[in-house]
Amino acid sequence: MMDVTDREDAYQVKTYKKMPLTIEWGQDVWVYTSDGERYLDLYGGHAVTITGHCHPRVVAALKAQAELLIFYSNIVYNGARAAAAERLIAKAPPGLRRVFFVNSGAEANENAIKIARRITGRPGIISFQGSFHGRTIGALSATGLGRYRETAGPLVPHHYFAPFGDLEAVAELMNRSIAGVLLEPIQSMAGVRLAPPEFYRGLRQLCDEVHAVLIYDEVQTGFGRTGDFFFAPRYEVIPDMITLAKGMASGVPMGAVLLSEAVAERIGYGDLGSTFGGGPLAAAALRATIEVIEQEGLLENVRRQSAYLRRRLSAMAGVRAVRGLGFLLGIEFTRPAITYQRRLLEHKILTGLSSDPHVLRLLPPLTLQRAEIDYFLDALETIERENP
Repeated sequence: MMDVTDREDAYQVKTYKKMPLTIEWGQDVWVYTSDGERYLDLYGGHAVTITGHCHPRVVAALKAQAELLIFYSNIVYNGARAAAAERLIAKAPPGLRRVFFVNSGAEANENAIKIARRITGRPGIISFQGSFHGRTIGALSATGLGRYRETAGPLVPHHYFAPFGDLEAVAELMNRSIAGVLLEPIQSMAGVRLAPPEFYRGLRQLCDEVHAVLIYDEVQTGFGRTGDFFFAPRYEVIPDMITLAKGMASGVPMGAVLLSEAVAERIGYGDLGSTFGGGPLAAAALRATIEVIEQEGLLENVRRQSAYLRRRLSAMAGVRAVRGLGFLLGIEFTRPAITYQRRLLEHKILTGLSSDPHVLRLLPPLTLQRAEIDYFLDALETIERENP
């Protein structure tokens, strides 16, 4: 009989180049292989495990909901969905009072683009060089990382790109019948890049001047990863829509678009739809995720532990810079990041790469504590000593 590795390779389409691990179970910030080995998970399965692996409260919510109703579409009302929507809107930035549930970040971004075009009657969408918004054809058309765009074509027309952080370039594009601007407030895949505060404020002003829609892609920055529940309203900027996914249901597939009342009132019955969006299981996990973040003080934990981690990393040999906010961090090394990722794997620590060959990404659960951070830092220091 073939082992797990052989069976996956035999029957699945090639997607990611996988790490040489078979992960079978997880608990909090640790995952365990089929051989019983334990790994510290500082990557969170692509930034997904916000509350840690198999948080007891999330597991209990899923079990309880599965015994009641696993699925019915949103053609009917459902208590789990209603409760989840209410809790999510209570955490949303001021003015964003409606939600449309979907299943992934790509689907959320596709719908946000569709909504912007529909309510403005214009075709143009501005996004940014270095951005990543998903792998479906519409999301790829808005993605500014060329190696992903090259996997498909022809792409959807009327997408335009400006350099990240360049307001003048955005202003020059605004004459192209622009419906909206789609922005990752922190460009994660590009190497964890932030722009100056005036850039975010300026985008809001430019959109207001031409009545275009400002969309924040908070698929990675949402749900506490930056130390605040959302990146918005940082710098006093409230977008018209926010797209969400990744960790919002602690690993159960879920996405969403948050909308202002002004945008939502322009949407009619039949304009949007998603069979599985807001399903009872995902809704139960979403509600439990919000409750865990609130009741366990995870935002404060992210701020406190991230400050310690940044301080230690910034003083470390071989580290050129530490980018990002909270637990969305990019460590820029003087040597290629893949060298560190491979060596850390030998120390049983999982991390991520980016399109910047010198930047290693950390996207751990919000539950990460100092003892586990020290475990990671000790491993990095060992790697540096062994390879000066």
